[in-house]
Amino acid sequence: MEHPLVVGVDGSDGSLAALDWAAEEADRFRLPLRVVHASLWERYEGTVPSFTAEPPAEEVVAQHIIASSEQRARQLFPDVQVHAVTVPDDAVEALLEESHSAAAVVTGCSGRGAVKEFLLGSVSLAVAGRARCPVVVVRGEERNIKGMSRRIVVGVGEADEGVTAVRFALREAGTRGCEVQAVRAWRSPQQPTDVLSVLDAGPLAYEEQARAVLDEVLEEAVTGHSKVSVVRTVVEGSPQRALLGQAGDADLLVLGATRRQDGFGLHLGRVSHTALHRAACPVAVVPHQ
Repeated sequence: MEHPLVVGVDGSDGSLAALDWAAEEADRFRLPLRVVHASLWERYEGTVPSFTAEPPAEEVVAQHIIASSEQRARQLFPDVQVHAVTVPDDAVEALLEESHSAAAVVTGCSGRGAVKEFLLGSVSLAVAGRARCPVVVVRGEERNIKGMSRRIVVGVGEADEGVTAVRFALREAGTRGCEVQAVRAWRSPQQPTDVLSVLDAGPLAYEEQARAVLDEVLEEAVTGHSKVSVVRTVVEGSPQRALLGQAGDADLLVLGATRRQDGFGLHLGRVSHTALHRAACPVAVVPHQ
């Protein structure tokens, strides 16, 4: 059975943008679309005496959100098979559970409870940091979200980690008929004082090393995607600055999900974390296989 594309909705403007993006993506890849709204009202239904035949306000809100989201997706793309459900759980846990059997999970950049000072909702960040499948956080200007630039940017990590993200970017570009810009950043460490060491390990050597890694990853990843145009870019500086700069006029920024473990659980690496907060286009975080 084909894995569905899952989108989380909560009635906010951010989730509507995610729903529209996910519906188009499902149509593009001919995938079923599973629309998920997480609501805890069902968990506590019946624990408080009911003095009216009217349904609880939380139930009414949940029913409205899921029904209107399903109708919107069907109207936008009639050929997409849409299944909409309300899950009795909090949003993070619901979407993480969905990620076990999803082709990808799509969220908005902020929800109904997001504080304006925060650039990314806590649900999106938590799901991107822990999901078992690719997660797309839909953010940016209308031009970026609607794919008008016809360009996908992918950050290329180390040779043993970067292939999965590049393959994801190539599949996306193949269905969209656009190009992929593969970006690898490099930085020269503090220069040694020994003159011979400087000559052996100067900036040119680090740039060439970055190009070699980029070539190695692309050579393995492009198999089966030979028709996709790939632009190779090596940039001096921090990966965050390089990727945010290149993705300013992109339709999608794709990153490998570098995660670290500490006492509080799994967290995204610095590059993904920064991109999810500040990128000018939708961001896809792809777990390493």
